Amino acid sequence: MSQGTTSLPRSEYPRPQFVRKEWVCLNGVWEFEIDQGDSGLERGLLERRLKGKITVPFCPESALSGIGNTDFLNAVWYRREVEIPGTWAGKRVLLHFGAVDYDATVWVNGTEVYRHRGGFTPFTCDLCGVAKAGEKVVIVVRARDDATERQPRGKQSEQHGNYGCLYTRTTGIWQTVWMEPVPMVSLGRPRITPDVANGAFHIDLPLLGANLGEGGTKGMRVKVTASDAAGVVCTAEVAADADFSPHVDLMIPADRRKLWEVGKGHLYDLAIELIDVNGKVVDQATSYAGLRSVAIDGKAVKINGKIVFQRLVLDQGFYPSGIMTAPSDEALIVDIELAIKAGFNGARLHQKVFEERFLYHADRMGYLCWGEFGDWGLVKGEDQRYHHRGGTPSFVAQWLEALQRDYSHPCIVGWCGMNESRGHVHDRITPLDDTILAMFLAAKAMDPTRPVLDVSGYAHRVQESDVWDCHNYEMDPDQLKKDMDMIKEGKVYTNDNMKAAVPTTSIAYRGQPFFNSEFGGIAWNPAEAESAASWGYGERPRTLEEFHDRFERQCAVQLENPMLFGYCYTQLTDVFQEQNGIYTFDRRSKFDMERIRMAQVRVAAIELTDPSRRENPRTHENAASGLRKLAADAHG
Repeated sequence: MSQGTTSLPRSEYPRPQFVRKEWVCLNGVWEFEIDQGDSGLERGLLERRLKGKITVPFCPESALSGIGNTDFLNAVWYRREVEIPGTWAGKRVLLHFGAVDYDATVWVNGTEVYRHRGGFTPFTCDLCGVAKAGEKVVIVVRARDDATERQPRGKQSEQHGNYGCLYTRTTGIWQTVWMEPVPMVSLGRPRITPDVANGAFHIDLPLLGANLGEGGTKGMRVKVTASDAAGVVCTAEVAADADFSPHVDLMIPADRRKLWEVGKGHLYDLAIELIDVNGKVVDQATSYAGLRSVAIDGKAVKINGKIVFQRLVLDQGFYPSGIMTAPSDEALIVDIELAIKAGFNGARLHQKVFEERFLYHADRMGYLCWGEFGDWGLVKGEDQRYHHRGGTPSFVAQWLEALQRDYSHPCIVGWCGMNESRGHVHDRITPLDDTILAMFLAAKAMDPTRPVLDVSGYAHRVQESDVWDCHNYEMDPDQLKKDMDMIKEGKVYTNDNMKAAVPTTSIAYRGQPFFNSEFGGIAWNPAEAESAASWGYGERPRTLEEFHDRFERQCAVQLENPMLFGYCYTQLTDVFQEQNGIYTFDRRSKFDMERIRMAQVRVAAIELTDPSRRENPRTHENAASGLRKLAADAHG
């Protein structure tokens, strides 16, 4: 039984890199009640019907939820009665939540089944012993979200209203809720590592419930089959009972080998089977993989051994009607299409762990992504007292959950767990130093195949950081050029007080690949120009021509620098009061998009240092053409 119908909001399969046929989407209307004093448990909300209604998976602050309450919501409750399909008899029932902000407690039939902290990452409730096939069960969720606490919240405002670059909050359920049946011993999510040098995929296949099934995993085997458009490519099979987590090596024959590239998101389909001692398939799922490598060579970052200048755009993933939840799957595709149309080949997924279907579409479309975490909430506003304060262990735990979920997506080419952390470098190691190092090491331990940046902008504290960056919103292209040219003398622009004799927030630069990971941010929205809240970086252009001239020259001075591996323009769309997007908040064009695109698709100076680029100077133009074609085909 598969129940992801178009009559439900966001009814598409929520976990595209680990798909089972049988599932039930639980989006739609739930009972709902705001618990402003967080006293609901004492007042009996767990036992009674709730007073209101909400449309899941949209947060109560959003219009699409049917509520639209943007006040502080210290706690909220959800309730729904669900019938578990009778065809699931003999199987464990798993209840999944894509994301609940922030502290979630889940009860089923009055029994607590799970607690989870963190507003960006998924969790699963195993209902074994609590609910069975054919039964009606009552699911109750309480979400606590205290805006006064130090917690990872990304760009959610801790004040009553929006201000600066902080926006409307998200409380409670904001990604898909769903159920699926699994056997007592079942497949866990695969961990897929591409190996371009050897033309292979290395796949770790954790097994869940080995202590539950009769006989455990004795005699079981796991089998993985890779296919492409022409049919089966290769198959590998190993014993499931020999190791704690079975490992499969899929060797792709040379004549069937095709790389995942920018603008050409080639993916191999994977069929995964768990087979018992009698040869019966007891669990199966599908996945996919892209054969792609990331490497550092001097100042260059290479994709599949070729230098690719990363023309990134800052994407914050906010929507007028859904806040952090895209109103539809189509909206996720549109955001990638809009970026490609403007000449970008990827994005920083900024201060948010994006819903996984965005990464799925980026995988398909050959769109580069830097995976990030919504760590803001460590520093509170402009209060200097917080600048030396480190995060809690929960920061690292939640970051590890994000890394675990997204490890296998080929579109991700780098990780950064913190953004614009600040604090003076002095004689004592601070809690902030500990937090930055812990977040860095977490990413390195989880993933040795991609570069990791310790902090985006400001407080670089880890000598071993694979790459280095700055945030430079200098409006004058000539001054921006001077700032970026510092690298030619072995120095880099930093976000310290540049007049100081000694940098105040970062340790010394050690020659890593360098990029300007935030620039531009040019305000343009004449209709909002007189609004006190409306803003962008620097002086507003007086005319459209002045905007285009500034944008083109800012891009040019960085594309022409042979020691920069990329840049990231702020930003893809306006977001509430921040009016510096290439597009409006509702995704309408603000500029001559062909002119914006042409400013970026020229071959970058660092790309010309690659011998293959010198032989074919149209290489990037061809890649850009591939991106545009994929965007055009994305709906097919």
